[in-house]
Amino acid sequence: MKARTRDGGAGDVDHIAIGAGPAPHRRPDGRIARFIAEALAGTETVLNVGAGAGSYESAARAVTAVEPSRSMRAQRPHRLPRAVDAMAEDLPFADDEFDGAMTLFSVHQWSDVTAGLREMRRVTSGPVVVLTCDPKRVRDFWLYEYAPEVLDIEARRYLSIEEMAGALGGTGTGTVRTVPVPLDCTDGFNEAYYGRPEMLLDPAARQACSAWSFIDDGARERFDDRLRHDLRSGAWDARFGHLRTQETYEGSLVIVRAAP
Repeated sequence: MKARTRDGGAGDVDHIAIGAGPAPHRRPDGRIARFIAEALAGTETVLNVGAGAGSYESAARAVTAVEPSRSMRAQRPHRLPRAVDAMAEDLPFADDEFDGAMTLFSVHQWSDVTAGLREMRRVTSGPVVVLTCDPKRVRDFWLYEYAPEVLDIEARRYLSIEEMAGALGGTGTGTVRTVPVPLDCTDGFNEAYYGRPEMLLDPAARQACSAWSFIDDGARERFDDRLRHDLRSGAWDARFGHLRTQETYEGSLVIVRAAP
């Protein structure tokens, strides 16, 4: 198994380097939370793997959180239960210990996604719910024309939907559902700004999306210069301006739900 990072994690993100900045830009959105709650309907005890600061845990009832990163555990509000220091690939729980399990915006940061999902399946008697992005659709977003490096990285980090379904037990009952992103989404992943391009000119907003941490300063400057130019000239609005008033965007965000 891959050695842990200096922060305790085993994935590809250095949470110490990113710092505590992402929290203000990654506030859970109630409309996305409803999709998660619906996928977990009927469960009592729920495991949250890669729980981070606890976003969307209100979508479940009794939650046990797992988070290997010390800095992310430290960001959890006091009202939430303390997170167990463990990795997805080696969960310290018995077979079928939980009614349900979820992992949200997390699998792309794991060192071994297949092993982690198999572990989630092992410790869960009911549905396993994964909020993730479909790598086949990541590059369809307008951002690809301005920062292709970022979305190329994103697409490489996500396991395919078919591979995830297989790791979760492809013979069971499973569904894949596109999650519409609202125009005023409070959870600031890249597609949350589909109709608010100016937001991605804010370095703090970009920092809240881990893929931006993998590109160099030159790529960031090229993105910034080109987007600013196209916003000033009206070129962005000529092509994508309709998104400014589009209530929702159906992009790469999906919920994968697998039940035995």
